[in-house]
Amino acid sequence: MAFRNLISADRGAIRTLTINRPDKLNALNRETINELSIAFDQARHDDSVRVVVLAGAGEKAFVAGADIAELEAFSPVEAQQFSRAGQRMMRGIELLGKPVIARIQGFALGGGLELAMCCHLRIGSDKARLGLPEITLGLLPGFGGTQRLLRLAGRAATLEMCLLGKPVDAERALQLGLLARVVEADRLDQEIEAIADQLA
Repeated sequence: MAFRNLISADRGAIRTLTINRPDKLNALNRETINELSIAFDQARHDDSVRVVVLAGAGEKAFVAGADIAELEAFSPVEAQQFSRAGQRMMRGIELLGKPVIARIQGFALGGGLELAMCCHLRIGSDKARLGLPEITLGLLPGFGGTQRLLRLAGRAATLEMCLLGKPVDAERALQLGLLARVVEADRLDQEIEAIADQLA
């Protein structure tokens, strides 16, 4: 299947899925969530795929959250459907049965951090910034992020990040368990490639 917002590329047993909306900082809209659901379902059923790397196009962001322009136009019913679709997609990644590595080169905010947290390993560059700033818009994380953050970072850090909405830098994210490793930006792809090769 041809995707509009996603690039799929295989290198041996490693499949890289790149969210390709750099002009929107790879923000999640309905179409992108649907394409991610399909792409991960394909990876689940493809025996030649043993590892998946999830990335965002460009150098600024992994995923900078939900597409606010689309979100603002939703009716309450549409907003609920969007949230449920995102929850299903992220739960599918969590239960994929194959390791998924998130490549976090810049911002992973809101739904972007929620997406990263459902991956099994999160590798970040020293320029990474992670957070749940949606509280500043009067919103709560809608894809299960509060539960995942609590399991990864503990109660105090979860309350701080959710209530204040202030992102953390890569070093703090590493301390909290949100990132497994932090490397210099120009070594990020090399590091992820080595980890993916080891897992494959």
